[in-house]
Amino acid sequence: MTRRAVIDQLKARPEPQVLVIGGGINGISVFRELALNGVDVVLAEKDDYCSGASGALSRMVHGGLRYLENGEFKLVRESLLERDRLLANAPHYVRPLPTTVPIFGVFSGLTSGALRFLRLSRRQGRRGAVLIKLGLSLYDLFTAGRRALPPHEFHGRAKTRRLFPELNPAARASATYYDAWVNRPERLALEMLTEGVRAGGVALNYLSVVKDQSDLVLRDGITGEQVPIRPRVVINATGGWIDLTNRAIGASAPRMMGGTMGSHLIIDNTALHKALAGQMIYYENEDGRICIVFPYLGKVLVGSTDVRIDDPDMAIASAAEQDYILASLSVIFPGIAIAPDEIAFRFAGVRPLPASDAAVTGRIPRDHFCEVIEGKPPILCMIGGKWTTFRSFGALAADTALARLGATRRVDTSNLPIGGGRAYPKDANRWSADLAARSGLPVERILALLDRYGTGAAEMAEHAGPDTDIAGHSAAELAYLIAHEQVETLADLLVRRTSIAITGQVSLSVITRCVELLAKAKGWSAERAATERQAFLALLANRHGLSAETLSHRDERPRT
Repeated sequence: MTRRAVIDQLKARPEPQVLVIGGGINGISVFRELALNGVDVVLAEKDDYCSGASGALSRMVHGGLRYLENGEFKLVRESLLERDRLLANAPHYVRPLPTTVPIFGVFSGLTSGALRFLRLSRRQGRRGAVLIKLGLSLYDLFTAGRRALPPHEFHGRAKTRRLFPELNPAARASATYYDAWVNRPERLALEMLTEGVRAGGVALNYLSVVKDQSDLVLRDGITGEQVPIRPRVVINATGGWIDLTNRAIGASAPRMMGGTMGSHLIIDNTALHKALAGQMIYYENEDGRICIVFPYLGKVLVGSTDVRIDDPDMAIASAAEQDYILASLSVIFPGIAIAPDEIAFRFAGVRPLPASDAAVTGRIPRDHFCEVIEGKPPILCMIGGKWTTFRSFGALAADTALARLGATRRVDTSNLPIGGGRAYPKDANRWSADLAARSGLPVERILALLDRYGTGAAEMAEHAGPDTDIAGHSAAELAYLIAHEQVETLADLLVRRTSIAITGQVSLSVITRCVELLAKAKGWSAERAATERQAFLALLANRHGLSAETLSHRDERPRT
């Protein structure tokens, strides 16, 4: 459906039951929940889907081991349950991740951990074997009735050295447990958005919501067109932007949000990738901050920082943040040096945490809840939350809205497969060979499509073509995404609809090819295409640490 057709739909439905503001993972989740339950729902996102915190996560799908110290047992139980549901419902994007914790002491951290748990101290301290054993035992206990992943196990110094020869030799032992990771979070969100649209909902990106006298108005950021809207219920799902959104729509409410920024690096270093042995290392920096490093789509992801931030639009992974992360990594793998040109990408996002006066950011609760601002219409604000629990948080907000509408739930999404996770094959090679035979595409091409789209690869195979000369994608594949997934900018295509940017494959030549595809699809003039190109280059330099010189050098590298 074209953008013009969606705008016309909005004009034809000026009084929907629910307006969802915010196209991040939580907004899309509640949109899907409501649409599947027969609610007339509209979603408006002022930028692109998952262009804020929902696209800048650590890529972990986890219970939150460290939240146990804060006493957030309910959140950990819920997160572990939702993790296991995602492993079942979205196996194309969410996969098990063996995780090892290096241990440098035995009893260290017991006193400080107990005092933090009792809220008698803010001091951080390294956790020793006893404290880690307690936490992992609780982790296993919370999933004992539905063992989706193996239980944890401890390793002595000798086995730890055999498993991870490059690990800091001061590690006296290690513990391995399982969580999960998500390889393409933005695509998973888009698949849920598509399900909501197919169920009757209407959604559009680059569409802001503002107050015009006494009415709410949808303002198209592409054409400037305005469409009045009078919903019965508004859901504010804008995360770190909740307070700003409330002001924009004329809602009077106390401060609700107080986020922290987390920065991450994507590193292209063969020695580091090999040293991880396919696992995540979950470790503590010398200041007590939890850090992670794990293989990610052929590269290595490492992070993160935890810095208070007042303006979510200023979340930028700075050079100083990069230095902090690399310093932490050098402690855990002291023999591996990271060269500047091995930083393939860096990104930062704001954790949507409740407003808090806690002096230590790690003490701010990670749970989620809904706060209602009474009025006409009432505004339901989705406060807090973590990526892993987006489904349960969306269900909570949807149930609250359904109660306001006097409606009842008829579809439960707990065990509902998502997009390309439906009928996902146990034998990917056989499935791909069968599709290759039917489509005429090489098996290797089908396997790549299966990795990107799950069983949606069957549909994509009809449009994608066999060539892969644009960073492993064909021009036909990218043109299909532009035509069907509301792509309006280069960043939409290269940062969110695909993993080209985050995996270090974006270059000047790739940008040139993609500008040409967008210009053809949108009917852009040469001047408009040049403006878009410059805007994207500025974004890569300012937010992701990639200069035009770096992008040019990538074109000079030999293809592998």
